[in-house]
This record gives sequence, C-alpha cells and structure tokens, in this order.
Amino acid sequence: MPKMLDMIEKFLSGELLQPSVARLIGFRLTSIKKGEAIIEFESSKRHTNPMGTLHGGILRDITDAAMGLAYASTLEEGESFTTLELKLNFLKPVWKARLKAIGKVSKKGEPSALLDAM
Repeated sequence: MPKMLDMIEKFLSGELLQPSVARLIGFRLTSIKKGEAIIEFESSKRHTNPMGTLHGGILRDITDAAMGLAYASTLEEGESFTTLELKLNFLKPVWKARLKAIGKVSKKGEPSALLDAM
C-alpha cells in the first residue's frame, strides 16, 4: 500500500480522479506537499442557502478537505485518520467568490486550515 502523499499527488496530476466529494461540490486540490495542502473553490448559485449566500456546510467541507489532505500527506504506509472535531467561525457572508483553503500541520495530530477569498 503506498503512502497517502503518493495517492494525493496522483489526484493533483490528474492520474486519479479527484475524490467524489470534490467533484460533487466543485472544489479542487491545487497544491500538496508534506504537511500542507491548498484547495480552491469558485462559489456559484448552486452552492447557496435560502438567503442566497454560500451555505456554511460548503465552507466546512472545503476547510475539512484542506486540513485533512495536509494531515494525510504526513501519514506512513498503512496509516489512516478521520476528523473528530472541527470548529469554524463565520465572520461575514459570502455570495460569490473564489476561495482558497490552506491546510497546514503545525504539530502531528493538530492540523489547521485557513479559508480566505482570493
């Protein structure tokens, strides 16, 4: 079984299809290195809640993907993980934007992500 980083690099190169959730929501991995991942996303009307703003669950998915891929890139052969808890503070609504989530592992076992408009 290859390391997770090897498989993730195949997503980035196009050798493997992006994960199903990425295709469903429309985000994509644009950069990966050990301990860091960048996810990019362009919001559209299909991602809105009843108030017309970007649904918070989409923001959570993008953040979780960046954080998870950053952590996964540090795993050894045969290791796995799951997100047990994720806290996200919403500071302002998003209508239509190009977003970038940067996930970084600051200490093994404690990945974090930053989500920002580009």
